[in-house]
Amino acid sequence: MRVLFVTLPEKSHLFCMTPMAWAMRAAGHEVRVASSPAFTDVIARTGMTAVGVGDDSNISSAMAAHRESQEVESVDWSELDPAKLTWERELERAQMGAWGFAYYNEPMIEDLVAFARHWRPDLVVWDPLTYAGGLAAVAVGAAHVRSMCFADVWAMKRQLFTRLRDEAPEDRREDPMAEWLGGHAEKFGGAFSEELITGQLTLDPLPDRLSVPSDVRRVPIRFVPYNGPAVAPDWLNEPPARPRVCLSLGAANTERYGGDYVSKAAILDALSDLDVEVVAALLPAQAQELDKVPDNARVVQSVPLHALLPTCAALIHHGGFGSYGTALVHGVPQLFVSTPVADQTLRGSGLQEAGAGLYLPHDQAGPQEIRAAVSRLVSEAGFARNAATLRDEALHRPSPAQVVGELEQFTASRAAR
Repeated sequence: MRVLFVTLPEKSHLFCMTPMAWAMRAAGHEVRVASSPAFTDVIARTGMTAVGVGDDSNISSAMAAHRESQEVESVDWSELDPAKLTWERELERAQMGAWGFAYYNEPMIEDLVAFARHWRPDLVVWDPLTYAGGLAAVAVGAAHVRSMCFADVWAMKRQLFTRLRDEAPEDRREDPMAEWLGGHAEKFGGAFSEELITGQLTLDPLPDRLSVPSDVRRVPIRFVPYNGPAVAPDWLNEPPARPRVCLSLGAANTERYGGDYVSKAAILDALSDLDVEVVAALLPAQAQELDKVPDNARVVQSVPLHALLPTCAALIHHGGFGSYGTALVHGVPQLFVSTPVADQTLRGSGLQEAGAGLYLPHDQAGPQEIRAAVSRLVSEAGFARNAATLRDEALHRPSPAQVVGELEQFTASRAAR
């Protein structure tokens, strides 16, 4: 069959679904991966055949100009406080969500539908923020599946939103997402359904106790780390002489916002007197900001995280799903330092509740707080035990290769309707 993967032009989103695309190709299916034209080289380096759709506008340029957007309460989709789960707040969140999602989906919708009509995919797999994928599937009658690179706060919030909407007075029952997606679906011969928001099926890589409950149909899948083309350095073959701590702030903050929320130099300085070896996996732009490197630290670039983390006693990271998922499947305790955007509050607090790590909101993550947290992670054995338990749960989920058969059956069942 023909399988079309659709992603935002973000490495973190693409890399989460790359192993599934490989599995489909290895099973003999035709695969294409669609995103913005400027992102096609990144896709091609994964070994997949890329399709450029739309223009090169993306959410990164908007966020770089509006760094404060991560502080707005309505971008925290993890909110579970009953006192705050009101119709007014959830409507505001839906309004901002529809605006933001439209910003980076609108440029690709027409081209993506045109390509789908030309290529005729049997199955469309879309990342949870690329709603254009579901619209393209509707336009050609294909089955479509969400591939999660988040905890599924989107389905949780949609379920809450529809309940509150139905309880609201009739003259106040707005539905920004339904209006936006329904308008496009009608142009392509379809109509709005909840499947345009939550997919016909959802691939969920999180262990059950870290997952988010909702009424969507889910298929468990194992998170398989992919970090892009890289070479594993020889020094990884030697066991560390003392606990190794990886510092990885990811690419998103630097590439999207032009900087990180937490000072790398301050973190390295705070850890300099601990009996640990710090490996700071930094981008070139991040490394250039360092005036000095402490004696117990090593700055590296382009080291694959899935090769580095098995040698580590702890990971300090920014909340990115790639770092988080790679640490999960390798049983590495995590210090999760992040803004409250999207699902990050929920994932960070969930990790801490599981005893497999610690969570620091970015505005509470000073150098000494980070030092204290790292000291606990490497000295208290419970963190490693609990991280190992989560690792076993994560690895128990079926691999992408094992999920191929279920997706084949699902696609066939939809085609038979």
